[in-house]
Formats: sequence, structure tokens, C-alpha cells
Amino acid sequence: MKISRVSFAAALAAGAVLVLSGSASAHVGVQPGEAAKGGYAVINFKVPNERDNASTTQLEVNFPIDQPLTSVMPQDIPGWTVSVEKSKLDKPLTVHGKQVNEAVTKVTWSGGKIEPGHFQQFPLSIGKLPDNADQMVFKAIQTYDNNEVVRWIEETKAGAPEPQNPAPVLKLTAAASDDHHDDDATKADDAKGHTDGHDKAAASGSDTTARALGIAGIVLGLGGVAFGFVSRRRAS
Repeated sequence: MKISRVSFAAALAAGAVLVLSGSASAHVGVQPGEAAKGGYAVINFKVPNERDNASTTQLEVNFPIDQPLTSVMPQDIPGWTVSVEKSKLDKPLTVHGKQVNEAVTKVTWSGGKIEPGHFQQFPLSIGKLPDNADQMVFKAIQTYDNNEVVRWIEETKAGAPEPQNPAPVLKLTAAASDDHHDDDATKADDAKGHTDGHDKAAASGSDTTARALGIAGIVLGLGGVAFGFVSRRRAS
């Protein structure tokens, strides 16, 4: 009897761990989780269905207004309708030499269905990413066909455990170094120097060959003159 109780308790604990781990990881998130500062990126909002008796029918993603993005382009998803909302900026931005007065503040996907036990990815091409921040927080709202609404809007605090409904976070990393461009330029210069050196060596070799042929011609010419002179003396 004791053995059966211990086994039951162990199985119950293991099941609890699986349930807790599953619920902790099953939330709306952004993939990949990081992108380079000041650049453009393609990200996916991954939306799992956490309910056994309802389907997800809408996802609303709100963009931080203090980190305006001037370019947000969704990818078509069969069965889903997407709408992109913009708002006027208090302070216009200059992008590629042009002044921009609006930025995207919300993207909403609707009309489709994520059934129980499934997930859906919603891709976006976004930019230009901030170059003066370490992350972007997107507050998402997930709606089910039974009218249940789950708000993934809680921000994770440094050193604190993850909240129950964490907001998707995109970490911003240092922009890729331009050293490789310098390396490429150096390699190009080296290649050019190598080519120039090869051309100079070839030219020098050609000059040497020409000179040698010229000298040989002169020697042969002098030999011919000497032979003619000797022949004439013998004839005399």
C-alpha cells in the first residue's frame, strides 16, 4: 500500500510539473526573439491555442508609440484578414531622406481560426528598428470564438519571475560591425596589389625578354658583318 501511495504521489507531481511547464511556455511570443538595432527584420508572432473547447479567431498586436516604426508589412495568411492602423506622430521622422508623419500603432488579424491543439504564426516585416533601446514590447490581445479575451500585456521586470500573461518582447542587439566591409576592402586592395604586382612582373619580364632578343640580334648582326669581312679577305 505504501509503495502504491508513493508511486501515485510521484506520478501526480510529474503531471503537475508537465502542466505547469506547458502553461508557462504556451503564450503569445515573438520569434526570433532578437534583431539588430537600427535595421529591418522579419518577425513572427506565434499564437498557440490554450483552450480545449474554443478556437482563437483574432489577434491584435499593439506597437509601442514611443518607438515608432514607419514600415510594417504583413505577409498574407490564407483564411485570415489583416488590417494595419497608423497614427500621426507628434514629431515627424526622417527616413531615407523623406519626412514621415505617421507610424504603425496596431496590426489585427481576424477571420481565421486556430483550433485546439494548434498554433499559428503571423509574420511581419518591420523597420526601421530603434537604435537607442534594448528591447521592444508588443502588447497582444488574443480572442476566442466563445468571446473569451486573453490580454498578453504584462511586462517582465528585471530579476522578477515571468508574469502570468507576459507581453511579447523583441530584444534589440548591437548592430553588426562594419569590420567585414573593411576586411573586404582590404582583401580587394590586396587582390588589386597582387594583380598590379603580377602585371608589373609580367611587364618587367616582357621588357627583359625584349632586351635579350635585341642584344641577341645585335650579336648576330655583328657576327654576320665579321663573317663577311673575313670571307672578303680570303677571296682577295
